[in-house]
Amino acid sequence: MCYDVIIIGAGPGGIFSAYELVQNNPGMKIAVFEAGHALSKRRCPIDGDKVKSCIGCKSCSIMSGFGGAGAFSDGKYNITNDFGGTLYEYIGKQKALELMRYVDEINMRYGGEGTKLYSTAGTRFKTVCIQNDLHLLDASVRHLGTDINYVVLENLYAYLKDKVEFFFDTPVQSVDVLEEGYRIHTAGDAYDCKNCIISVGRSGSKWMEKICKDLDIPTRSNRVDIGVRVELPAAVFAHLTDELYESKIVYRTRQYEDLVRTFCMNPKGAVVNENTNGIITVNGHSYEDPAKQTDNTNFALLVAKHFSEPFKDSNGYGESIAKLSNMLGGGVIVQRFGDLIRGHRSTPSRIAEAFVTPTLSATPGDLSLVLPKRILDGIIEMIYALDKVAPGTANDDTLLYGVEVKFYNMEVEVDDQLQSRHKGLYIIGDGSGITHSLSHASASGVHVARSISAN
Repeated sequence: MCYDVIIIGAGPGGIFSAYELVQNNPGMKIAVFEAGHALSKRRCPIDGDKVKSCIGCKSCSIMSGFGGAGAFSDGKYNITNDFGGTLYEYIGKQKALELMRYVDEINMRYGGEGTKLYSTAGTRFKTVCIQNDLHLLDASVRHLGTDINYVVLENLYAYLKDKVEFFFDTPVQSVDVLEEGYRIHTAGDAYDCKNCIISVGRSGSKWMEKICKDLDIPTRSNRVDIGVRVELPAAVFAHLTDELYESKIVYRTRQYEDLVRTFCMNPKGAVVNENTNGIITVNGHSYEDPAKQTDNTNFALLVAKHFSEPFKDSNGYGESIAKLSNMLGGGVIVQRFGDLIRGHRSTPSRIAEAFVTPTLSATPGDLSLVLPKRILDGIIEMIYALDKVAPGTANDDTLLYGVEVKFYNMEVEVDDQLQSRHKGLYIIGDGSGITHSLSHASASGVHVARSISAN
């Protein structure tokens, strides 16, 4: 029951921590504890036939399990410091990029070979965006697709399973600081280790807050991103997605000077449900396999909200808005853009008659009853701005799904090794509040593994 390293969480950060530790220390005794299922057992019961909406599984197979919330994402690895987290503030910009490129090399070695690496640098669309008061961020983007991303995870697990001890469906309840090392407690047992890596992702935000409180680890409030997922014909954005695939576009609204940004663009993809701590929100996937592609493209439009005194609970604010959507729609709400502009509630018949066929079964409704006016005004203004570079974005039949919420953990105080105030206790990935993406979370795992190996 005693290990050299215990890793809590088998998402990208945990996986790449384990991988790098095995590479550098073949004899090291490593255990990984994961609250969710093994990859082969991760199956969402929603089939569109018998089960059409979220049934609130005890462990959400979309959000938890080997691979983390990224397992069924569209597998986009953005190699950039411009977005995806602030890892570079701790380890330096050059080091952060080097680690992200190293992660990309591993993904290629374990099944991602042949996938395309896109780049927004030097593209003509950057000029077109600037001319229309939009700003295209620079990034190299590796798109694996949901299908190839799954293959990469399968291969990484096959490599690790005989070298690392995995405990699936085993939530860690608490962490104790020992005189030398740490003791973690599960429902029935306790396990000791010299070094402990916590990598619980966004879905572990409440657990992470509790651990930081118990161990007196300082934190500070982070932001929450609130908005909608837009779905429209793939042809509307084809001139951007064919060349760039992922385009991160930022717009400053004229009315409030808030920043609205596109996020997680999925060409020929599908809109999906997401369950975070029992709250149903919306997300999107896309596939590399042409047979699985749709006629639509979807992407999020998000507005970041920061809070300070006297209110600091950014995630609580986002949860309240998502709960309101769930209360009114029984889950995710969908509305035609034309109905929203005219002040009409979308109905099943209006959705059925639209020229855009929804890829998610959602409840037709009125997003103006859910989203705060300031956020909704910013989203509408952004849609009209995007219509200038991608005509058709502001069509009446463009679908808006709500709400999409990106919860960010409280930002945990760590040093340049991502080590907390307790020596040997590392906090990485999206659970740290420092990374917000697959590439940054994975890179943070490699960084900590190398730090442990060097000590």
